[in-house]
Amino acid sequence: MIELGLSRVASLLQQTPLTWKAIHIAGTNGKGSISAYLSHLLSTGGVRCGRFTSPHLIDRWDCITIGEKVVQESLFRQIEDQVKLRDQALGIGASEFELLTATAFEIFNHERVEVGVVEVGMGGRLDATNVLTDVLVSVITKIGMDHQAFLGSTIEEIAREKAGILKPSVPCVIDNTNTREVIETVKDRIQELGIESSFVSPAQVYEQLPPLASLFKKLDLEPHQQENMCCAVSALRLALSQLRPESDVFSLLPYLADVTWPGRLQKIALRPLVDRAEPILLDGAHNAQSAEVLGKYVDRRMRSNGKPVTWVVAASSGKDLAGVFGSIIRPGDRVATAEFGPVDGMPWVTSTNAQELASSIQAIHDIGHVQSFEGDLLPALKWASQEAQGESLVIAGSLYLVSDVLRLLREAQK
Repeated sequence: MIELGLSRVASLLQQTPLTWKAIHIAGTNGKGSISAYLSHLLSTGGVRCGRFTSPHLIDRWDCITIGEKVVQESLFRQIEDQVKLRDQALGIGASEFELLTATAFEIFNHERVEVGVVEVGMGGRLDATNVLTDVLVSVITKIGMDHQAFLGSTIEEIAREKAGILKPSVPCVIDNTNTREVIETVKDRIQELGIESSFVSPAQVYEQLPPLASLFKKLDLEPHQQENMCCAVSALRLALSQLRPESDVFSLLPYLADVTWPGRLQKIALRPLVDRAEPILLDGAHNAQSAEVLGKYVDRRMRSNGKPVTWVVAASSGKDLAGVFGSIIRPGDRVATAEFGPVDGMPWVTSTNAQELASSIQAIHDIGHVQSFEGDLLPALKWASQEAQGESLVIAGSLYLVSDVLRLLREAQK
C-alpha cells in the first residue's frame, strides 16, 4: 500500500537521530544512475558512503549498499526486525516503504557512513525519505509524467512535488534539459527558498565542467547518460566542497567509466536459460520518457541492418501502455508479452495481464507477430530467442521484469 506522508517515518526514527549527511535525489528518470555515479565517486575518493535506492533489483536488501557493496542479509534482517518491533510497539502502522526507509537509515547509522546517497521513492515533498535534515546537496533529475494518481495530473504539479525535497540553505543541482514548464516550476521553488542552484546540461559542459567534456569525448555515451553525469559531478563538487574542501574532484572523473547500473542498457547473455549465444539488451524503461530514450537507442544501434527487433515486454498495472510501447516497438517487430511475478515487499505492485498487453500493442502497431505468455516468464524468453534467430532481442517495459530475468539467471547458474 502506498501512503505518502512524513509523520510515520519520523516517529520511527525519532529516538535515533541520523549520524550522517545526505545527498538527496528526486526526479522521474535518472535517479538510480546519478546515485550510482555519486556513490562510486565518493567511495573512490575515500568517503565512507551508503546508498539507498528503490526498488530493489533481485533481493529486498540489495537496494542498500555500504562502500559499493550490498549490505549483508543478516544485518538487514536484524535492523529490519528492530524497526518493525518499534513500529508495532508504538502503534505507528508504517507502510512497507516507510519501514524500508527507516531500516536503510538505521543501517547507515550502524555502519557509521559519512554520506548517504538517498533516492526518493515517489514524488519528494511527502516521500518517506524527505525526513532527511542534514543534507549536503539536493538533486532534481529529469521529470516526466508518472504516478499521476499520487503526484498530480500536470507536469507542473508533479514538478512541484519533486521540488519538495529542496530545503533552506541547502544548494541544489537541476537537470537543465527538463522542459520549460519543469524548469520554471523548480525555479519558483528555488526563489522562494533563496538557495544556491546549479542548472546543468551537456550543452553547457564545456563552460561548467571542462574536464567532464574531455571524458564525454572518450566514452561512447547516450545523451541521457551525459545528462546524468553532469548532475552527478556537479552534486559531487558541492558535497565535497563541504566535506573535503581540499579534494580534487576532477581527478575522480576517470572512475565514472567503471560505473555500471544493472537494468539500464545492460547487455547480458541469456544462457543457460535459452539456446542463444548472442547478448541481449535488458532495460527497465517503464514510462513514456524513459521509453523514448530506449527507443532512440535501439533505432540507432540495433536496427542498422534493417531487420526487425524481437521484444519481451511486461508492464505494471496502471501504466500508460501506449506511451511506453509506442516509443519503442516498430512495424515488423516481434513481441512476446509477459508478466512479472509478485514483488517482495511491494504487494500493491501487479503485472498487466499478458493478453491485455498484447491487445494494446497490436492496437498501436502493425507489427510482425505478437504472442502472449501468462504466468511463467521462461516460455516467453524461449519463444523470443527462437523468433530472433540471433538478431536483436530486447527485454523492457518494467524494472520488475528486469528483476525476474536476473533472478532466473542467478538460479540457473547456481
